[in-house]
This record gives sequence, structure tokens and C-alpha cells, in this order.
Amino acid sequence: MIRLLAAVLAALLLAGCSATKDAVATGGEFQFVAPGGQTTILYDPPESRGTVPRFSGESLQRDGATVGLDDHRGKVVIVNIWGSWCGPCREEMPGLQFVQDQTGAAVLGIDVRDERQAAADFVRDRGITFDSIFDPPGRVLARLSGYPRNTVPSTLVLDEQHRVAAVFLTQVRVPELMPLVQRLQAEPPPTA
Repeated sequence: MIRLLAAVLAALLLAGCSATKDAVATGGEFQFVAPGGQTTILYDPPESRGTVPRFSGESLQRDGATVGLDDHRGKVVIVNIWGSWCGPCREEMPGLQFVQDQTGAAVLGIDVRDERQAAADFVRDRGITFDSIFDPPGRVLARLSGYPRNTVPSTLVLDEQHRVAAVFLTQVRVPELMPLVQRLQAEPPPTA
């Protein structure tokens, strides 16, 4: 009986350590999954983080300009998906500005399913200085493999190598975001 119990415990322990189909491929391109329906997902250790494809699009704040991930090389980047029509976006936007101002991390918005003037007014009225990609049809967002396009607001936090370190599928708050950004900024660069 004791041997049987020991064998069952050993099997359970091994099963708990094995990878599941919800796991993200180690070190490759970012492939979004929400293990068990989680709304906050952290990707650690750093070697397990997937990179996002380079993306850019039409700037919301600067007519005729393009803005994108390459504008923020070597920085922690907070990619926030938002819309002026979204109530929780109104609440989280000042916090994102605060985190950028306090940490020097970059915030890059992706404004989806919106009308340009409403989005521009939304940003101006809140004193937001970070730029956003104006992406009403969600084409830029679609480049993030498997990322849910209907979850607004949502936020991806990229480390300095632009690997996905965290995903928030809900409104993100300063007490969650600030320590994460500071931890990512303190991480040593990857070894060659």
C-alpha cells in the first residue's frame, strides 16, 4: 500500500513538472495563449519569453507619421490596447502616463475600433504624451500571433529586448505595473 501511494505521488509530481499545450514556446516568437483562462500572465525566466514581430502604424498624434516598436529600442515597452469608447481605458490611461514619467519606460498605445477625432480628443483631454498607433480595423494588433483582438483594454509589457514579459487582459493598475517595469529594467542583458 505504501509503495502504491509513493508511486502515485511520484507520478503526480512528474506530471506537475511537465509542459502542457498551454505553454509558450521557449525563446521563439511570441505565441499568445491564456493558460487556464488567466487574465494576468507573467513569462519568467527571461529565456522563456517570446519576441513580438516588429510592428508599426499610423501615428494618432502626428499626422502622416509612423510610430512603432522600433522607436523604443533598448527600452521596456508597455503596449496598451485601448479605445476612446472604453470606460476602463479612461481609468487606466493616467496611470500608464505616470509609469512612463516615473520609470522612463516607453508606452506605445494601439487605438482600436475608434474614430480618429474622438481618439485624439481623448488623448488631448487627459494630457497623454505617449503616442499611439491609430488602428481602427485591428490590422497591427493582428500581427501579435493569437492575441485576442476583442479584449480592450489589455496590455503587453515587453522587456528591453522586446520579449513579452507579461500580459494583462484587464485594466492594469500602477501598483501592478510599476514594480514589474522596475524589475525588468534591472534585469541584466542576455549573454551572447
